[in-house]
Amino acid sequence: MRLRIVWEARTKNAHLRALEADYRERIGRFVDLAIDEVRLTKDGPASRGALSPAERRLLDRLKGSYKVLLDARGREWTSEEFAEWLGRRALGGTRELAFVVGGPEGFSTAFRDQADLVLSLSRMTFTHDWARALLLEQVYRAFTILRGYPYPR
Repeated sequence: MRLRIVWEARTKNAHLRALEADYRERIGRFVDLAIDEVRLTKDGPASRGALSPAERRLLDRLKGSYKVLLDARGREWTSEEFAEWLGRRALGGTRELAFVVGGPEGFSTAFRDQADLVLSLSRMTFTHDWARALLLEQVYRAFTILRGYPYPR
């Protein structure tokens, strides 16, 4: 299984970029990982119903991937539940699992409707830079749980 993480622009905070780099390396020991930093220009507020041209291009780019959209309105899982789900995806033959983190404006309703799963990291609000680091940490944690490594204890 290939893991792709797509987020808007580059993380601004140098400390969080270093943390992301650390988790990229750790996750890379378990799975083929690609991180795409994209530019998602907005054509209007995130609540609009139609796909923006940038969202349409992103969906075309992720065609064939199992798309997980990070959104505050998504499902909430424990780390163990997330690990179990990730393991089922890998065993179920998912070729590419794509996590998509939007920018400050979020995504349109139409884009959310195209996701295979809408996932929330927490009911709390985080900056998008922090959400990226938290996502990477949880992905790494999930792999260590699946392998029985001592990291999550």
